[in-house]
Amino acid sequence: MNPPLLELKELHVGYGSAEVLKGVNLVVHAGEIVTLLGGNGAGKTTTLSSIMSVIHHQKGSIYWQGGLLVGESPDRLLAQGLVLCPEARRIFPLMTVEENLRIGAYLHPSRRNKEKLEQVFDYFPKLAERKRQLGGTLSGGEQQMLAIGRSLMSEPKLLMLDEPSLGLAPLIVEKIFEILLKINQSGVPILLVEQNAREALKIAHRGYVMVTGKIVHSDTGRNLLESDEVRRAYLGE
Repeated sequence: MNPPLLELKELHVGYGSAEVLKGVNLVVHAGEIVTLLGGNGAGKTTTLSSIMSVIHHQKGSIYWQGGLLVGESPDRLLAQGLVLCPEARRIFPLMTVEENLRIGAYLHPSRRNKEKLEQVFDYFPKLAERKRQLGGTLSGGEQQMLAIGRSLMSEPKLLMLDEPSLGLAPLIVEKIFEILLKINQSGVPILLVEQNAREALKIAHRGYVMVTGKIVHSDTGRNLLESDEVRRAYLGE
């Protein structure tokens, strides 16, 4: 059996004397959508930051494509296909949609950039319509589409997304998750951090539930969606 694409083993991370992650174990295999659920302050964003070496872990191990990650910088990880689409979109508001997208390909300048742009516009037709428009003039949903599209321009071998549905209207949220499913079906594995547990679990192959820095549940997306405990805690039922 092939090794996992990404694996966290007993990961511990802290800020000063405060321990945020307390022995996190998590696996993403090729072709999967894996979702990491939990409330505010659970440690989800810290987990993504640790994977990208923005924050350095104190104990435990991170394996990427079968190799141990030690001392890698975020830009080197990005060049290896480990791509994070951060919370709050962080687009360039004074650059056009197309310029924002092309920045995503700066580590991979090639003749394929036109092809990649066309693929992004195929996923997000609204971006094609607005490709000459400044990023800062887009709606919140369109800015999220732009952030995801920019990440796709980086040729991800694993696409990690931090709260892509945050602050969006329900119809836009539904559309975003439909597109994430299409992206995965095209061959891109996804690690999805979300508070919208219902929508995330609908598309996830597997899921993890995090509470105060610990994984307290892990199962298939369907089983977690049907779990009484998860439904009460995260689905408001």
